[in-house]
Amino acid sequence: MTAIFAKALYELEKHHNLILATIVSEAGSSPRGTGSQILVGEAGRILGTIGGGAVEHRAEQMALTLLREKRSNLHQFTLRQNDTEDIGMVCGGDVTVWFQFIDAQNPLWAELFGKLMEQISGHQRGWLVQKLDGTLSTLLDENGRLLAGAPMEAAPSLLADGIVLSDNLFSVPLPVGERAVIFGGGHIALALVPLLKSVGFRVTVMDCRPEYASPERFPDAERVICGDYLRVSDSLTLTRADYVVIMTNGHSHDFEVQEQVLRGALAYVGVIGSRSKTASVNARLREKGVPEEAIQSVHTPIGTAIKAVTPEEIAISIAGEMIYVRALHREAAGIESHSCPMH
Repeated sequence: MTAIFAKALYELEKHHNLILATIVSEAGSSPRGTGSQILVGEAGRILGTIGGGAVEHRAEQMALTLLREKRSNLHQFTLRQNDTEDIGMVCGGDVTVWFQFIDAQNPLWAELFGKLMEQISGHQRGWLVQKLDGTLSTLLDENGRLLAGAPMEAAPSLLADGIVLSDNLFSVPLPVGERAVIFGGGHIALALVPLLKSVGFRVTVMDCRPEYASPERFPDAERVICGDYLRVSDSLTLTRADYVVIMTNGHSHDFEVQEQVLRGALAYVGVIGSRSKTASVNARLREKGVPEEAIQSVHTPIGTAIKAVTPEEIAISIAGEMIYVRALHREAAGIESHSCPMH
């Protein structure tokens, strides 16, 4: 979604009209979930996907027609055999897509997308509210205040973690990205940082060794910290939305970090190590008074079971597990459905 918004701003600066197509609701089985988008220009699809295959082809053709007519539209695609509009898909569900016409001649659209990218780049929450009458959209900040676009009264119901669809508008939360905090800047971290960035995580790396905690070593990290493992809170504040990976340069450091981070709520905690190490560490954590629920929430040995051996393979294993946990959190919050083409 971030790439689509950035591309939309670029196209608007070139004075190119656009259609932004967004899945605003779904029912049954569908290839992509609510919030999936494609950006369409005069030459066809520019970026994004709402599922591929016949539904995406049909959506692209509809977008091109709407682009020529300079108008918006709401349309439901039936992904099963039917007598009304059979597009040859048998997923068994329905998706409703909003086609928003974006007029490059109206400078308020470029202003809106520019401000939107500022919010995303600054990792600031906000909402893009699109009107189902096709008029100028609205950008709201985390408190529901107007940042750009058409003025409107922001109802609290619009400021949700997922897409909210009503009779005349829908709101989409900005994709500010989840933060992954990696304790330990070794070989696995070198492979893991760019991988996590590529799938939308904002990555912070912390190590107690200056030579391992340098921005030059981790150019894809948002932040690199050289700090004391015994005093994690001196260097950063963890939140319940954070994903923590613990793989320092020693079992004692792993334990020191793990004991501290488990004192608060987190979205994910993964710790590298064997099952025998885990049993020993868990016993020590209990002795320190760490709640049993927190201990049992830890993913250890870390990663999905793909028999990973090399640092690169282990990084893929860890990233896969984090992607899965993130998807579960998003589904629980109503942000998007799973819609995995593999299941």
